[in-house]
Amino acid sequence: LIYCYRKPKTKRAKRFLEKREPKLNENTKNAMLIKGGNANLTVTEVLKDIYAVKKPFAVMYKRKNITRPFEDQTSLEFFSKKSDCSLFLFGSHNKKRPNNLIIGRMFDYHVLDMIELGVEKFVALKDIKNSKCPEGTKPMLIFAGDVFDVNEEYRRLKSLLIDFFRGPTVPSIRLAGLEYVLHFTAVDGKIYMRSYKVLLKKSGCKIPRIELEEMGPSLDLVMRRTHLASDDLYKLSMKQPKGLKPKKKKNISHDAFGTTYGRIHMQKQDLTKLQTRKVKGLKKRPAEKSAEDGGATPKKSKSA
Repeated sequence: LIYCYRKPKTKRAKRFLEKREPKLNENTKNAMLIKGGNANLTVTEVLKDIYAVKKPFAVMYKRKNITRPFEDQTSLEFFSKKSDCSLFLFGSHNKKRPNNLIIGRMFDYHVLDMIELGVEKFVALKDIKNSKCPEGTKPMLIFAGDVFDVNEEYRRLKSLLIDFFRGPTVPSIRLAGLEYVLHFTAVDGKIYMRSYKVLLKKSGCKIPRIELEEMGPSLDLVMRRTHLASDDLYKLSMKQPKGLKPKKKKNISHDAFGTTYGRIHMQKQDLTKLQTRKVKGLKKRPAEKSAEDGGATPKKSKSA
């Protein structure tokens, strides 16, 4: 294969290309929200509310795009490369699959996996008259249901939802910033998505009393078709560069309780030649010295 590389002519183009180059610590994943050619009002409102939740790490395409992601993925890959988005949410509606959503992600600008979900019930942000969280608030994600850990399709869906809603990686968290909860429950073949605002109330002590107030949007979903990547491709997409892997420290080990043990390599020592501290109390008396020599020392004769 021969790749044609065009050198940037301006500093702006150079910065643009450098921004898209691979990095050790990647940027926050952006999502593109696309309306299908036959999207109805419900699907449009769902996309608008998800866009409001995902902002500012989202791109909303307002024009309708006639495409079928499960049959032809070229248009999604084109939009992904154009907008530098690795996540997508596609909404459509027809008689066979009413109120349809397709959520997926890209790897190297190619579709890695995607899952089709049907919207059975929807309550919009504007329909719940409560206070909302500020734009860009990082949500806390909660998943309830054993099926998220047992079934492979639901396990991939959980991973996909975490990728989609997790937001930026932050070095520290303050208590007042934990004010947005996204709750996903899988039971009886349905997935219930609920969003809450965390209210910190006075409790009379240091720890505040926590209350959850429904904020919206609220979705009742059912899983339809799936397109999952093979195990080898999925493993390749999760591979981390060597620069991110922590360097292994030699001769250091940890036990089950987290205690650190270190091993020191030293040459063999002759303890008989070890110089100890000279203490007056440990000084040998003449009698002890003679006993070590094997007999008493002869007494000196008095001079006449």
